[in-house]
Amino acid sequence: MNTHEANQKERNNNKFRFSIDRGGTFTDIYAEVPGKPHNRVVKLLSVDPGNYDDAPREGIRRILEEVTGRKIPKNAVETQDIEWIRMGTTIATNALLERKGERMAFVTTRGFLDVLEIGNQARPDIFDLAIKKPELLYDRVVEINERVQIINNYNHKDMEMPSNVVEGVTGEKVVVLQAVDVEEVKRKLEEVYNEGIRSIAVALLHSYTFKDHEHQIGDIAKAIGFTQISLSSELMPMVRLVPRGQTACVDAYLTPLIKKYLQGFTSGFDSNIDKVNISFMMSDGGLCPMQSFNGFRSIVSGPAGGVVGYAMTTWNPDTHQPIIGFDMGGTSTDVSRYAGTYEHVFDTQIAGVTIQAPQLDINTVAAGGGSCLKFSNGLFLAGPESSGAHPGPTCYRKGGPLSITDANLLLGRLLPEFFPKIFGKTEDQGLDLQATQDAFHNLTQEINAYYGSHSDKDHRPLSVDEVACGFLRVANETMCRPIRSLTEAKGYDSSTHILSCFGGAGGQHACAIARQLGMKTVFIHRYAGILSAYGLGLADLVVETQEPWAQVYTAQNLQGILLKVEELKTRAAHRLREQSNAPHILIHHEVFLNLRYEGTDTAMMTLQSNDSDFEATFVREYKREYGFILQGRRIVVDDLRVRAVGTLGKITLHNIGKKDTATPQTYALTYFEGLGRHKTPVYTLETLGAGSTLEGPCIIIDKTSTIIVEKDCRAQVSEYGDIYIQVGEQAPTSVSTALNVIQLSVFSHRFMSIAEQMGRTLQRTAVSTNIKERLDFSCALFGPSGDLVANAPHLPVHLGAMQDAVRWQIRHLGDTWKENEVLLSNHPAAGGSHLPDMTVITPVYRDGKPVFYVASRGHHADIGGISPGSMPPFSKSLVEEGAAIQSFKLVKDGSFQEEGVTQLLMAPGKLPSHVSEHPISGTRILPDNISDLKAQVAANQKGVTLVGELIHHYGLEVVHAYMHHVQTNAETAVRDMLKSLSESHNLKEVDTLTAQDYMDDGSVIALRLTIDRRDGSAIFDFTGTEQEVLGNTNAPRAVTMSAVIYSLRCLVKKSIPLNQGCLNPITVLIPEGTFLCPHPTAAVVGGNVLTSQRVTDVILSALRASAQSQGCMNNFTFGDETIGYYETIAGGAGAGPTWDGAHATQVHMTNTRITDAEILERRYPVLLREFAVRRGSGGVGRHCGGDGAIREVEFLKNNFSLGILSERRVFAPRGMDGGADAQKGKNILIRADGRMINLGSKNSVKVHRGDRIRILTPGGGGCGSP
Repeated sequence: MNTHEANQKERNNNKFRFSIDRGGTFTDIYAEVPGKPHNRVVKLLSVDPGNYDDAPREGIRRILEEVTGRKIPKNAVETQDIEWIRMGTTIATNALLERKGERMAFVTTRGFLDVLEIGNQARPDIFDLAIKKPELLYDRVVEINERVQIINNYNHKDMEMPSNVVEGVTGEKVVVLQAVDVEEVKRKLEEVYNEGIRSIAVALLHSYTFKDHEHQIGDIAKAIGFTQISLSSELMPMVRLVPRGQTACVDAYLTPLIKKYLQGFTSGFDSNIDKVNISFMMSDGGLCPMQSFNGFRSIVSGPAGGVVGYAMTTWNPDTHQPIIGFDMGGTSTDVSRYAGTYEHVFDTQIAGVTIQAPQLDINTVAAGGGSCLKFSNGLFLAGPESSGAHPGPTCYRKGGPLSITDANLLLGRLLPEFFPKIFGKTEDQGLDLQATQDAFHNLTQEINAYYGSHSDKDHRPLSVDEVACGFLRVANETMCRPIRSLTEAKGYDSSTHILSCFGGAGGQHACAIARQLGMKTVFIHRYAGILSAYGLGLADLVVETQEPWAQVYTAQNLQGILLKVEELKTRAAHRLREQSNAPHILIHHEVFLNLRYEGTDTAMMTLQSNDSDFEATFVREYKREYGFILQGRRIVVDDLRVRAVGTLGKITLHNIGKKDTATPQTYALTYFEGLGRHKTPVYTLETLGAGSTLEGPCIIIDKTSTIIVEKDCRAQVSEYGDIYIQVGEQAPTSVSTALNVIQLSVFSHRFMSIAEQMGRTLQRTAVSTNIKERLDFSCALFGPSGDLVANAPHLPVHLGAMQDAVRWQIRHLGDTWKENEVLLSNHPAAGGSHLPDMTVITPVYRDGKPVFYVASRGHHADIGGISPGSMPPFSKSLVEEGAAIQSFKLVKDGSFQEEGVTQLLMAPGKLPSHVSEHPISGTRILPDNISDLKAQVAANQKGVTLVGELIHHYGLEVVHAYMHHVQTNAETAVRDMLKSLSESHNLKEVDTLTAQDYMDDGSVIALRLTIDRRDGSAIFDFTGTEQEVLGNTNAPRAVTMSAVIYSLRCLVKKSIPLNQGCLNPITVLIPEGTFLCPHPTAAVVGGNVLTSQRVTDVILSALRASAQSQGCMNNFTFGDETIGYYETIAGGAGAGPTWDGAHATQVHMTNTRITDAEILERRYPVLLREFAVRRGSGGVGRHCGGDGAIREVEFLKNNFSLGILSERRVFAPRGMDGGADAQKGKNILIRADGRMINLGSKNSVKVHRGDRIRILTPGGGGCGSP
């Protein structure tokens, strides 16, 4: 018995109930009606101005007319017979995607003018030189002279507490440094109002706990006449300024639009519409009254109905088997999970905007029925581009591209005779099978031509059917990846779930997806094609209340927490009764505490158990999801959350009647892999009865969807007309070692998926902020000789760099490296980059010999040396930079060697004093080092397991063969790119490009790049580069190799596997003794974070790909022996031939995130005085370079060590083709007495309370004469 059955209540009236999903293309309506049949289903175009003003209202009107027999006018729809209308809509989502919301202004604290533009400073696509940042929602920003400060354990130590201290709602102490100037606010807001803007969003620093200033501004805005005022402190009072500010902007941008739509929707009903219960689906899966529906809670309103639908109809409270929801539509596929409670997330990025609000955890992948099919660089690609509704797939008769829908049509999995005839100029024709066949025929010829020219052996050309089926296999693999992410990234096993498929295209892929993931059961609801509408009829009315908190979780504090929870429950229940107009509505509460370990950023919403032991629940869930617990760490309460759920009337189930036998309506010649074209019985769902059992292969057709039951699968119809499919085992497909372009695409996905899943395991199990939050890590797969097979693109500076480390260990250890032994290394001479990047390597053994290797590299926050954070600005030798490990068996005989690695990490502190003029310490955070190393071992073990599964399925010989095929494919792509580059630059058949640049110390980086168009090869010759320096900008060879592979991947401009094949056409010559190939004892910490950027600029300059970017990572550290902090700061991106450079963004070899201002000030004794775009610092040109950033930090503690490690303070980033150079960077120390000191590129200095550092990062060069 599922949840829907358990909650059934008979209807006691003869009124209509409408559940409506208004999508971007179609509007689906499920209606319960008086009489028999008990329901109606209507599908309309969401926009059809020639026939109606509003699709949901028109659908209601048509159903009322059909059932009552009365003529009902379009603009005065009768409401006396309507009990309720429930709606989910993508109006807000589409407006956000298309940037068609209300004009609005953003109001924030002075110094944070550009805080939302900068965001977390990471760029969306690390290989796109033309960085595309999301368009801003606001028209203008208003800075207000107000400021508060959070008092933490450090910033008022040994000082008298100020008199102007107040307590925030979290219990934190707040100092009001500057009160709101009412006249200033009034003047500035009146200017905005006079510009015609009527909507504002307000987000001030620390308003999550101190709301007074936002309320003052809100009152002033209301008095002026603003009609929409979105205060971040009221919408979602959670810590982090950027997502809270973006959430307020989303609300101010979308809520006026929603109000206009609701007014238009209701205006077409009669005067009694206010007596109808109208509610809307929110992003969290709960309903709210129409009057309470607002912008920031509406973003996934449409998909949320589908989640409720499958959750309520598939979940069985007796078996508790978890469910994966698989909603495959026209342009994308939504994946979610349900295990008895809805899974919510609170930071969701949609259309480039982070929204801080409870939303169902729905993962979207760009693979739907309309996903375009392409053959590129020898690979089958499905998506991410979509044909959309217009022009649509080829078969839609609008000249559209081949899409997944076309592949299903060609293979007989979509039957035109059962598809609506709505195509062609007259909109009365069916799907165009002939056009699809012609297009696939042409594509097959192209593929076979490629196949023939790239295969060394005799080969059989692929048929059109095999090509179409191959694209479906690739699409299925693409859609499996987010399912693995959703389950395995949280510690669940995909194979233990039921796959609940819905959406118009889901049933065509259900069995294949389930089989690929090892799932045994597929559930397809009777109304799977409109389940997002049907689910609205099963939803509950929900009110959420939430307040921030800031206390350590203790038994004593719990009493106060529970008292506050009771207050929130009372408040939520009161609001829910008011909204429902039902004083006696049945209400239950779900209580959550947002908990995290002290010193970490990973919080978990923890549901109250029967005994209210939140700590036990948190520890259990934390261990399940992350694989460990932090012994000895206190648990902190960040937020209190109460979810009040009121049960309303729900749609009624109807038994379809028993019918054991089933008769096919027709037969189709359908293509199945391994069977070929097969005479396949076709059934219509409406002719099947409860108990009908169908053996696969067969097809089941419904009005809104098609279901493919694969071979060795069995479908059974339930008493309510739903379909359960038992997925049987299928013998592995025989794959030879010869190149097959379909298998090439599948293996490319599989290899990359292994590296990605390793990365998710590492992020999940690591402790440090660097790995878990800043994402400063990479994972990769290597062949038996150490050649790179797949490198998940986590961080550019790690790309291709690890293979040198793996090869070095193979050469160094030889046969002494045994099975079940895991290696640790970070030494530059052993293929390392800089010492904080620790590399862990694990061999994959078969039959007594290593057949693959997996490795993970993570940046550790400290590994000893002369300064906290192990990033010393003035190190002159490697010993000053921390623990240097060439080769250590971290795991031996299956045991983690904690004692041995502890000795290595503490060893720098035992060095004799004469090795450095500065005191040298061992690691300052040994417990974190140990935990992160264990996480890296766990990530590698995940890779070992996945490689083993791949070998078990295909055989070692085949997997090795496709390892080589994938590498050859990447090699071909790079050779083709180099040939094209040579032609586009009008080079000779063999020609040389040159470039050079200067480090701030005057050291030259020289490059002669010779491209041979005959075979698509290139020589990167760095002869002429300066000798090794007595400083730390020396870069190990691995760093230069990373810069080369990154630059090549950017220029390919297509998604290709990142592996050894990319480097096969490349020869890199670096003279020994230069600072790009220094002595093993040379200091290198700056080479990884500074020189890598400069080498990349030189390569791209030689290729004339773009003007120079900021050429720096602006490494900023501060701390003492008790606390430490490290960050890299964004700058300007170089312009290119067709694009302007992006402002204040991470460029090239890094993409790490910046710490949010509120987190920074909450944890450290600092005030962030300014974080803004450095306007005018980019080079001008036909296309202007991006501007750098300004970051000013004030210190609130004495005797603090400040470190700055930067470049481009002497030589400016150069423009290209007549574009101007950008401005250089500058690091200014401002003493408390006002004295200003230029720190130069690299410096370390003691600072005291009231001192500031003002970091001005470089811009990017311009391109083309202005």
